[in-house]
Amino acid sequence: MGNDSSHARPALIVRILAVLLILFLCSSCASSTAGNKNGSSSLPVISIMAPLHFPHPPSQEIIAEVEVLAKVKLDINWVPDGIYTDKMNTALSTNSLKKATFVKHTDYIFVKNAIRSGSFWEIGSYLERFPNLRHLDADILEQAAIDGQVFGLYTERPSSRQGIIIREDWLDTLKLNKPETLEDLYEVIKQFTLSDPDGNGQQDTVGLADRNDLVFGAFKTLSSYFGTPNNWGIVDKKVIPEFETAPYLETMNFMKRLYDEKLMNADFAVTSKDMQRDQIIRGAAGVYIGSMTDVQRLSDEAKQINPKARFTLVNRIQGPGGFHIWSIPNYNGLYLFSKKAIRTEAELLEQLAFFDRTMDKELSNLMRYGIEGKHYTLSGEQVQLPEATSQLRVTEVNALYPLMIADLSNPNLLKVAEKESMWELADRLSADNNKFIVKDPTIGLESKTYDEKSMELNKIISDATYKYILGQISADGFYQEVDRWKRSGGSQMMAEYTDAYFKRE
Repeated sequence: MGNDSSHARPALIVRILAVLLILFLCSSCASSTAGNKNGSSSLPVISIMAPLHFPHPPSQEIIAEVEVLAKVKLDINWVPDGIYTDKMNTALSTNSLKKATFVKHTDYIFVKNAIRSGSFWEIGSYLERFPNLRHLDADILEQAAIDGQVFGLYTERPSSRQGIIIREDWLDTLKLNKPETLEDLYEVIKQFTLSDPDGNGQQDTVGLADRNDLVFGAFKTLSSYFGTPNNWGIVDKKVIPEFETAPYLETMNFMKRLYDEKLMNADFAVTSKDMQRDQIIRGAAGVYIGSMTDVQRLSDEAKQINPKARFTLVNRIQGPGGFHIWSIPNYNGLYLFSKKAIRTEAELLEQLAFFDRTMDKELSNLMRYGIEGKHYTLSGEQVQLPEATSQLRVTEVNALYPLMIADLSNPNLLKVAEKESMWELADRLSADNNKFIVKDPTIGLESKTYDEKSMELNKIISDATYKYILGQISADGFYQEVDRWKRSGGSQMMAEYTDAYFKRE
């Protein structure tokens, strides 16, 4: 017995070791499988702060598919658009930026000092290494360059999407034509207020819904119809501000007329974009002046309340000098890369490689249209966007748009065969705007005073403009504020832009 026991002991030990080895190997396999399913730790982590323009972020299904195609792990901080600027500024001031942070065009000026102080990576010297990034538009990169250097990857936009969204069923009810002139537009707004366009027997509508934004609300678009230059004009070999021109005063008078006659929402000066949209969606107002691309969402949401609601668009309003519309730089914003969050060049290249891959055919079409068969269908090499899946795209896909760089000129994006009518009309009229756009002559020019003081100087004019429209100051009072603007740094800004403009010429 003893001899048998001693012979069996080594064999038993061998068997135990074999079992332990098998268990270890199985454990490793399981761990490896789990790692592959959940995103291997070897995959680069792409951390991004991006604006959310829709009620919900993209679906997890879409995000997971992006991760698979891009071979990355995404860490995206989606921030509602209405509070994005504040959150971005907080992250900047507390040194807590993500590796890639979206900066809106309108906020870019406030980030320039941080860029010049070395807080962000210069990326222009790396673009040639990537098959898609190397083809980015040189003109747009130059528009956004600082001191001749490229720091951001741009999201693209047309030169001008500005126009008028109108309740078409209200026009039909009141037997009105689409407006073609400024006086036509006034008449439509007036009749939408006074003539019961919704047919409920009550005078409970206003013609125009506007918001507390003199640029992307109604004012600047109306201003260009009147012939106001775009931010700055050239007069007698000097760069002068738009608010020193006669058409700017005419625009204020037009808005004051609408306000005094109660043809627009009385609280427009403190109304948010969400509140403005709500008035259009609920049928409390029938005219919205701003980005024509807002029409699809307004239409979809209005029809949920009133299935008979129909919208149309107008982009050509004839003013005293013909057709004009203000234009914007062709970048909506930029992705900047934080040196605090990205410590090495190798890590920067990982982030750039992700954005490069988003321009590939398979990934760019996933981000733009969703999953084939679920969100869209293919007809040959063209995308079809069924009306039946419109809401599904809104809730699951569309929030991804802000991650798409240079999408308008990306040759890998498939064309749409049959767009939903409102999208199609908005795109067509935005393209038509190119025939009569008014450019800002200072784009690409530097003014130190503008960089340092534009925020406080803009507030002087913004406040004065609102006060004039609301009847709180006279024209003399407005021009007194213009003089204060000049004394506070405006004159210096004009001199710097004049010098830079004619040096460029």
